[in-house]
Amino acid sequence: MSKLELYNNKTYFNEVSKQISLLTEEIEKIDQISRLIFNANKEKRKILVAGNGGSCADAEHFVGELVCTFLDRNRSAISAINLSSNNAAITAWSNDFNYESYLKRQVEAYGNLGDILILLSTSGGSIKNKQSMNLIHACDQANHMGIKTISLIGRDGGILKEKSDDYILIKSDQTSVIQECHMSILHAICNNLDILMKQN
Repeated sequence: MSKLELYNNKTYFNEVSKQISLLTEEIEKIDQISRLIFNANKEKRKILVAGNGGSCADAEHFVGELVCTFLDRNRSAISAINLSSNNAAITAWSNDFNYESYLKRQVEAYGNLGDILILLSTSGGSIKNKQSMNLIHACDQANHMGIKTISLIGRDGGILKEKSDDYILIKSDQTSVIQECHMSILHAICNNLDILMKQN
C-alpha cells in the first residue's frame, strides 16, 4: 500500500484495523511484558521509556498513564520516566557532546539493575543509515547494566530487534499505522496492570 493510498481515510482505517486485529497473536507477549512491569514496580524498580518524534509523544502518554491512572482511578502509582522529554538533559548533552548518546547517558544516570527500558521505534533503528542511533545506544547501555530491554518496533525490526531482550514487531511500512498499534499495545499493558494491581 502506497503512502498516497493511505490518504483515503477508509483505506487507512481498514489498514489500521487489520494491523490491530493481528495484535491478538501477541496477547501472550503483552501479558508477559505487563507482568514484568508489575513485578519491577512491586520491587520498587523504575520503568524507563524512550522514543523519537511521534514515538516520544507515545512514550510520554504511556508514562502519564503509569504514573497517574488508567481505568482504575484507585490504583497506586507506577514509577516511570520518559527519557525523551528531559529537555535540560537532552539539550545540555547534545550541545556539549552529541545527540546520539543523550539517552545512553540518562540510562546511566537513572537506571539500576532490575529496572526496565521500553523503546518505541517505527523503524527499529539502523546503524548503516544512522537511524534512531540514540535508541540503539540506550539499549546497549541498558543491556550492559542488566536492565531488561523491551522494544515496540515496526517494518523489519531493525537493530533493536536483535539487541532487545524482547520485542513486539508491527509488520507494516507505514509510520502512522505502526504508531497506532504501539499505542494500542501500551493501553493493553496499562489495562493489564490495573487488573494485576487490583488482584495483588
